[in-house]
Amino acid sequence: MGRPHVFGIVLAGGEGKRLMPLTRDRAKPAVPFGGHYRLIDFALSNLVNAGYLRIAVLTQYKSHSLDRHVTTTWRMSPLLGNYVTPVPAQMRRGPHWYQGSADAIYQSLNLIGDERPDYVCVFGADHIYRMDPSQMLRQHIQTGAGVTVAAVRAPRAQAAEFGVIEAQEGTTRIGAFLEKPVDAQGLPDAPDQIYASMGNYIFTASTLVDAVKTDAADAASKHDMGGNVVPMLVDEGEAHVYDFSTNEVPGTTKRDHAYWRDVGTLDAYYDSHLDLVSPHPIFNLYNMEWPILSWIEPLPPAKFVHDTEGRVGHAIESMISPGAIISGAEVRRSIVSPGVRVHSYAQVEGSVLMHGVEIGRNAVVRNAIIDKNVKVPEGTEIGVDLDIDRSRFTVSPGGVVAIGKGEKVE
Repeated sequence: MGRPHVFGIVLAGGEGKRLMPLTRDRAKPAVPFGGHYRLIDFALSNLVNAGYLRIAVLTQYKSHSLDRHVTTTWRMSPLLGNYVTPVPAQMRRGPHWYQGSADAIYQSLNLIGDERPDYVCVFGADHIYRMDPSQMLRQHIQTGAGVTVAAVRAPRAQAAEFGVIEAQEGTTRIGAFLEKPVDAQGLPDAPDQIYASMGNYIFTASTLVDAVKTDAADAASKHDMGGNVVPMLVDEGEAHVYDFSTNEVPGTTKRDHAYWRDVGTLDAYYDSHLDLVSPHPIFNLYNMEWPILSWIEPLPPAKFVHDTEGRVGHAIESMISPGAIISGAEVRRSIVSPGVRVHSYAQVEGSVLMHGVEIGRNAVVRNAIIDKNVKVPEGTEIGVDLDIDRSRFTVSPGGVVAIGKGEKVE
């Protein structure tokens, strides 16, 4: 048998309400991450690094910046028939938008019909992780599964936050797929852990086509991959689980092995950034054996200026992107995106500054996420008095101040 023909579908229609204000005018997968990446770059990098070079990105909600990013950044050579293409909701099956992730695929069955793959990787677009999907495909083929669901091991106490997979003992076959159960069974080899669905699936193509057609005909269905399609295939004995902890990605260390984060809330998004800047990062962007790919703007190198008492331009335990200027200011435990300016005597600590943010003289910014092109005026304090911040900005349950794109700060 030759190399199997694999088609990638990335589900990128997420509205991301819990990430407001970062999703006020962009789709969740287009939210910037780690300086110059966007959330969707992680799923696409994993597929492309595995050699899967024909990918459709299904978009819907406020998708302009996402479409532009995918078409400009992820351009493939048509000479070899490779492509990463955004596919907007096309109303192919009637005058309505996607009703759920399964309906998104049902309305896009023409893509599978045109491509005629053997297997289809259906991946979410908004998680931070490295994974070699070819290892998951190998297990899928060996077990003869109709669908294989990737699962990350999570504490049993957190079961109510996830779709939980219970495997039949001694096999990878899924016995039950439970949505946010209150009382989940622990794993046989780790009673205090559960399998949480990662929202990544590999289907045998014919199984996927049949399943979404059956689901589309069910008026009672919410047309969701995890909520409806996978449980249907579990009942038919067609579903298997893939343990993400067995995935060996080139260049990873014991410390960042099997790292996976759902950054669906402001606090999770913020915490994942702090994972990047610790001295021994829990997620290592510097692993060039399995690179996270994106478009890097042609900007000059970052610059640090001034070295007089009380006015030293420096950054500690931080990531500073090209085009940034730290001018006589102090930056600690922060992500500084391209084109950011931090002026003299300012203090930035534990913060995520996105493209083009400007921090004025003597300003103090702590535990904040500041979206693109926000100007923080001279002497302003953010993250110092959360009661004041709540009256003008979004403050997360964990006390992170979030300022939306282009918002006026006074």
